[in-house]
Amino acid sequence: MKPPGRTIVQRIRLIGLALAFALAGGAAEAQISDNVVKIGVLTDLSGPAATPTGPGSVAAAEMAVADFGSTVLGKPITVISADHQLKPDVAVSIARLWYDRDQVDLIVDVPVSAVGLAVQGVANEKQKLFITHSTGTADFHGKFCSPYTMQWVFDTHALAVGTAQEVVKRGGNSWFFLTADYAFGYSLEKDASDVIKANGGTVVGAVRHPFRTPDLSSFILQAQASKAKIIGLANAGGDTTNSIKQAAEFGIVRGGQKLAGLLVFLTDIHALGLQTAQGLIFTETFYWDLNDQTRAFSKRFTERDKGIHPTMVHAGVYSAVLHYLKAVEALKGAKDGAKVVAKMKETPTDDPLFGKGMVRVDGRKIHPAYLVEVKKPSESKAPWDYYKVLATIPADQAFRPLSEGGCPLVK
Repeated sequence: MKPPGRTIVQRIRLIGLALAFALAGGAAEAQISDNVVKIGVLTDLSGPAATPTGPGSVAAAEMAVADFGSTVLGKPITVISADHQLKPDVAVSIARLWYDRDQVDLIVDVPVSAVGLAVQGVANEKQKLFITHSTGTADFHGKFCSPYTMQWVFDTHALAVGTAQEVVKRGGNSWFFLTADYAFGYSLEKDASDVIKANGGTVVGAVRHPFRTPDLSSFILQAQASKAKIIGLANAGGDTTNSIKQAAEFGIVRGGQKLAGLLVFLTDIHALGLQTAQGLIFTETFYWDLNDQTRAFSKRFTERDKGIHPTMVHAGVYSAVLHYLKAVEALKGAKDGAKVVAKMKETPTDDPLFGKGMVRVDGRKIHPAYLVEVKKPSESKAPWDYYKVLATIPADQAFRPLSEGGCPLVK
């Protein structure tokens, strides 16, 4: 999608916390730039990705800082933010400025793969930390893996494979793909197709549509005519919501076929409404209504983000910032990015939103995923009560095996 051509870089006011240190047997110089731990939320604050990421990611980072205790050894943490406008060149300029001039210790979020990979390059060059929560490509922790970067929430391989595998297990064994005509769409289709066939299903066909085309009717009709049990949406953003809207107009779900989304956010369902989105099946790594802890967090979050309930990206920012601060505290320093990453990898993760997990050597954060189905309007009991959880995919099965990613850090 082509983002709006704005050039405004927004910042969030400093809020407070950092780390000071003492070595056993005597005082030591604090290994923190400017005596402040600085976290930069580099995101889409104004464009099409702003609702599932954007201001909510800033709020999540601030909540994590506050919940950590707001101070450690009396020094502040700074949370700042900027709008990269979904443009790699803008994001690279901000990342360089943050790392060089502003001495930012950690960058988080960064929606869309092209932008995330560009920022990853800067993090590698500057030997600084970058944790992505909304860069989808699995190559981030695969062939492009780095000792300075981590992928926290999801990746396209996990979402496509998780959805396809669980749906086939439940009898959805014939598929037709509606695929965005560019590399991202091809990757989703291929990953899902491979696991469908490996589990005894069939792919009866596919059609590729232009990126951000407003009229998908001819493609929807081809999918409907295929008689496949499942229509896989190998697209994202506006293309996905457009597909779902027009499929509803043609009575796809009423006619007995199911839609399977390969990258869908809670806020997409909110925008579509249950009448339109009902019956859609997809994979999430977080849902606000999973348990008492996720509900408690979500209640606090909605008070900060205009009533919007947290997406898996927002939850991931909160989780990652907490784990980062624990590592900085244990390491007694934030200055050496590679050492902080190593500490985060050797320390098991544990937070109220994703539970117990780990960060693998390739930088992939491991936690459970959930196959969900969007409820019918009659099944929803309250605002944002949108999902039925059909299956839990265990953490050790939710992501691509370490041996298959091609990460040079894996020996």
